[in-house]
Amino acid sequence: MLRVQDLQPPADINRVQADARIDILQQIEREFVARHPGSSPASHQTAYDRAVRLMRTTAQHAFNLNEEPRRLRDATAVTSSARAACWPAGLVERGVPFIEVNLGFSAGSPGWDTHQQNFNAVRQLSGILDPAWGTLMKDLKQRGLLESTLIVWMGEFGRTPRINPQQGRDHYPNAWSAVMAGGGIRGGQVVGRTSADGTTVEAAPPTNVPDFLGTVVRALGIDHRRQNMSNVQRPIRLVDLNARPVESVLQ
Repeated sequence: MLRVQDLQPPADINRVQADARIDILQQIEREFVARHPGSSPASHQTAYDRAVRLMRTTAQHAFNLNEEPRRLRDATAVTSSARAACWPAGLVERGVPFIEVNLGFSAGSPGWDTHQQNFNAVRQLSGILDPAWGTLMKDLKQRGLLESTLIVWMGEFGRTPRINPQQGRDHYPNAWSAVMAGGGIRGGQVVGRTSADGTTVEAAPPTNVPDFLGTVVRALGIDHRRQNMSNVQRPIRLVDLNARPVESVLQ
């Protein structure tokens, strides 16, 4: 069964015992932070407090696929990875601001790092990703959440246009694609292009990484030129100051 680990106590520990242990941990955390004030101990305490709060609230039900509509469970019943796509809409509905769904390494799958047998791997992965992606978009729309939820589908680099001797494709940062949909995005279009052999970007100007990240930030309604201060008063920009958001995809 697909589930998030550790939301419930072990079978041999009842709720009263679990709560008592958590209370002891929280007391130890408070005493340690009091003796050793600073951002690192406070962050450690905050991480555990948030985990406990999730365990003790109804928000944990967002991870229970049995509570999702039957049509949604059936649509993604092929694999556990595809069924995990049921979770984001429920989390969005409960106010979670950022969600990552990762289709990566699993038993019998190389993930997207296809240095060997690229075509077989991508065929297998796409058979999981495509129905899950479509179901997520449809589910968000039916819940009235698609127009307020930005979806970004991407990796950190592309793959070589040329096939290596192992029938694979290697790391390639010169040209690759990403998909954006939902809130803040004017969909139904392709922006940019590569050369016929896929080795170089021919669009003028090309969309670089800061431009793409600036587009994401703008789609969320945030000024991409904004600069935040960290908890140690270090200035950190959201994206590079020279980023040029792609205006044609923004609503």
